[in-house]
Amino acid sequence: MAKKSAIQRNEKRRRMAKKYDGKRERLKAIANNLELPMEEQFQARLKLAKLPRNSAKGRVQSRCEITGRPRGVYKKFKMSRIALREFASSGNIPGMVKSSW
Repeated sequence: MAKKSAIQRNEKRRRMAKKYDGKRERLKAIANNLELPMEEQFQARLKLAKLPRNSAKGRVQSRCEITGRPRGVYKKFKMSRIALREFASSGNIPGMVKSSW
């Protein structure tokens, strides 16, 4: 089980990324638009830099929904490899069985 503080920190980042998503996209569009004057692009980049760092989507870490483990997480199931194996072995994931050949 991961530390509760790490899980809570990641949840806070997730909320902030969702909150600032629209504003970030608008500022990026202005900053990357080459048809606008350079001064306007520069102002957009300054405003973008003033936003909280944790509001960036790239700072959100994919973690297991069950254990909070940060490594070996399958995006499709939002579970770590270890939790996925336990759930599959106990028959909690429909259609998933141990492979054998």
